[in-house]
This record gives sequence, C-alpha cells and structure tokens, in this order.
Amino acid sequence: MKYILFFFFFVASTSSKAQSVKKLHRKATLVDTHNDVLSSGVLDGIDISNRTTEGHSDLVRWKEGGLDVQFFSVFTSEKARNKEGFFQDAVAEIDSLQRLVSRNPKSMILATHYSEVKKGIRQGKLVSLIGVEGGHMIEDDMGKLVQLRKMGMRYMTLTWNNSTTWASSAKDETENPASLKQKGLTDFGKGVVKMMNELGVIVDLSHTGEQTFYDAIATTTKPVILSHSSVWNICPVFRNVKDEQIKAVAKNGGVICINFYSGFISKEFDQRQGQLNGTFRDSMQQNLLQANNGDSSIMRTKWREYYRTEMEKVRPTLGQLVDHIDHIVKLVGDDYVGIGSDYDGVGSLPIGLEDVTTYPKITEELVSRGYSKKSIKKILGDNVLRVMKANFEK
Repeated sequence: MKYILFFFFFVASTSSKAQSVKKLHRKATLVDTHNDVLSSGVLDGIDISNRTTEGHSDLVRWKEGGLDVQFFSVFTSEKARNKEGFFQDAVAEIDSLQRLVSRNPKSMILATHYSEVKKGIRQGKLVSLIGVEGGHMIEDDMGKLVQLRKMGMRYMTLTWNNSTTWASSAKDETENPASLKQKGLTDFGKGVVKMMNELGVIVDLSHTGEQTFYDAIATTTKPVILSHSSVWNICPVFRNVKDEQIKAVAKNGGVICINFYSGFISKEFDQRQGQLNGTFRDSMQQNLLQANNGDSSIMRTKWREYYRTEMEKVRPTLGQLVDHIDHIVKLVGDDYVGIGSDYDGVGSLPIGLEDVTTYPKITEELVSRGYSKKSIKKILGDNVLRVMKANFEK
C-alpha cells in the first residue's frame, strides 16, 4: 500500500511541478533577439502563417513555445542578392516582414516604439521587430542608416562575418587579419555608433571583432546587445565572447543573448566538425568512392549519412546550453544575459531544442538549477526589454 501511495504522491508532485513551470513560462515575457526565417523561408515565398513542416519557426509554433517578442534578422551575405546592392537586399526582407504582419493582424504587430512593444505583449500578439544583421547594408552611407531606421530597424549588427570599410569582423580579425587595413572602428564607424544612439537603434556587437567590440563600447552612450553569441570560455570559437567582454557588457548595462547553434555551445561539436571538414573528408570520400565502384552519387549519399551520424554523437544537450547562461550569471549577475536562438539560421541545435516550440524546456532547466522566478523572467526577456526601453525612449 505504501508503494502505491508513494507512486501517486510522486506523480502528483511531478504534475504540480510541470504546471508550475508552465505557468512561470507563460507569465514571463519571452524575447528572442535573433531569428533568420525571413532569409531562410519568407523571402522565398514560404507562408509561415500556419504550421509548416519546414524550418524551425512559424506563427503556430511560436505560440506553442510561448514567444512574446521576436527580432527578425534582416540578412544578406558579403555578396548582394541583386544588382541594386546590399541596401536593396535589406529593403526586400523588411518588405517581406511587413507583408507577413499585414496578413496576420490578429496575431502579429510590427513594433517601432517601446510603447508598441508593451501594447503588443498586452494584446497577446507576437511583437515583431527588425534587426539588420550587418553594417554593410548601409553601404557606407549615413543616409541609408537613417532610411533603415525610418523603415523600422531597431538594432543593427555592426558587422556580419565580412568586415566593412569602417568596422572589422570577428572572422576577419581572427582568421584573416592580413585582409584588414585596420582593426576596430574608423572615425566613420564611431560616427555610425553615435548616429545609432541618436536614432534609438540598438548597437549589436555579435559578429564584431574584439577591437571593434571595445571601440563600440567606448563610443556608445546606450546599452548594447549581442543578439546571438555564446561564451568563449566554454566553447572557444571566434563568434563567442570572452570573460573580459562579458564584464564590459555588464558595465555598459547591455545583454548577451545566447546563440543555440551546436558549434557555439559545444567545444567537442566544433572540434569534430573541423575534423570532418578537413583532410579526413577527402580521404574518406575517396575510400567511399572506391568501395562503390566509382559511383560519385552513392559516395555523396554515404558521406552525408556518415557525417550526420558522427555529428549527432557530439550534439550538445540542453544542459550544455544553459551552462552558458550559468557562466554569465556567475561572472556578472543575472541582469546581462538573454535568449538569441538563431533559429532558421543554423544547421544544428542542442538535443531538445529542435524548434521554437521548445523554449519552455529552458525555463524548466533554469528552475531545476534553482533559479528564482525573478531571475528567470530577467533571462527570458526582461533584461532585453530594459535595453530596448533605454534605446527606444529618448
């Protein structure tokens, strides 16, 4: 009898805890500062108004995940998609977001002011904001920076992987320093940061090189964000930030929003990926080609299968992702960390975080680690809301 009573007590306790976590997650304001679905789907005509079987995101799944505020990344790479150039690439993506919102007025709102953000949250709509991922889209023209702000841009990442004439990227500073005329911000670059402060556009320092990072921190008068970066001391890759940078962000009052990409979360994943994409790949593919009578099609299929299997073995866990949050909290406190998933912009995610329906698992993990409700609410969104308010309200 006592075992039956214990079983029912255990089930009731587990159910109660799950309900408590669910309630906490729903009451918190969840803000994700980076999602690439515009580039990966919407721009190509995929309608994410309804549940889709493609990608990580759509309106139905965002609702299930409890998301309240999403910064949509406006992206183009170092080569423009069309002959008009980078700026027009940005305009096309902004247009695609505006059309998406106009088709879904009951479930979405495009916010350009902090009051609209709060209004949208109260109405239970997905608050949509524009983040431009890469200063190359202003094409060295301060007027185009102003134009993007008029179109609704609320943060701009100073660089993507490619440097601009006025700011050096993390990729170039670490992997291709000889290509740079100088590291950091030029006088024009510092002027861009000052103009962003004046326009109420958040300075985003993800993707920037260390020198650019510190130059921007020294120039800005407003709190910054890193919209999708993780911790270098846990996973030492060029896109992650070191402890001294984390301390500088905290001193500035900014927020580091953790990127979910497996290669930025797990050192083992990054190292194994490097091995498989190196000389090992060439020898393995040659062996597969010989074993399959020179059939290159079969060789490529078997290589993809082998690659997926090997990378799955080192795919990080949800706990490893939350370790990055833990690191920042232990180093500088719970006011300076947030969520910047990079959903629909990455090829691998931690186990349990396969799409946007899974955000509640982060809340569950934070609860299990003993985080208070107040801290969890800060991490899920309140920290970023504070930075938004400081930048958006003059």
